[in-house]
Amino acid sequence: MAFVLQFAPDSLVKLPRKGTIQYHPSLLPKYRGPSSINWPIIKGDTKTGLTIFRPTEGLDEGPVILQKETPIGPDDTLGSVYFDRLFPMGVQGMLEAADLVISGKHKETVQDERQASYEGWCRAAEAKINWASHVDFIYDLIRGTNPAPGAWTTLNGKKVQIFDARKHLFRTFGAVKGKVGEVSEVTGTSVFITAQGGRIEVLKAKAEDGKKSSAAEFASSVGLAAGTLLGT
Repeated sequence: MAFVLQFAPDSLVKLPRKGTIQYHPSLLPKYRGPSSINWPIIKGDTKTGLTIFRPTEGLDEGPVILQKETPIGPDDTLGSVYFDRLFPMGVQGMLEAADLVISGKHKETVQDERQASYEGWCRAAEAKINWASHVDFIYDLIRGTNPAPGAWTTLNGKKVQIFDARKHLFRTFGAVKGKVGEVSEVTGTSVFITAQGGRIEVLKAKAEDGKKSSAAEFASSVGLAAGTLLGT
């Protein structure tokens, strides 16, 4: 089983002759729950992975059969981690685990509850940007919600989602440009927004009533200019 959004009844789980195996996109027992790809990126982790385990009545609590790790790069997004690595690794991992179970060569390792963590859904409420946060936290939030649900702020009371972005740290105090949440620069390719400790360079964005576009197209469509304050 993979991408299970409801508890399967125990009678179904025990129906197969060799039992049931389930895919979960984290290194269990860490990040149990439904948005387990988003949260390691949002929290700034440098690695994640997948787990194939025996489902039980507890949420993502069954004994582990197989795990595979993958690094999270400093500019990785939800999309790159999932589509480039966790999805193909998951397909291969399910096949590998199934072969082990069928051949009787698998081992089942009980999860260490002392290491367990649970995170709920990562939805719009969790994806709201607080420009008073440090630029590292904002950038990780943008990465961990790209492409969904999409980190967001407001412009004139309307939602603006930020997708592709980069961060730039201020090296000296005098390098600070503008207030937190303020558009400090608009170029032909990017929009720069000031945060604590640095700036977010926005490359792709989407207005509430528009479509995802390049930062330059977005800025032109809404009349965005240096000095505009976001999130008010």
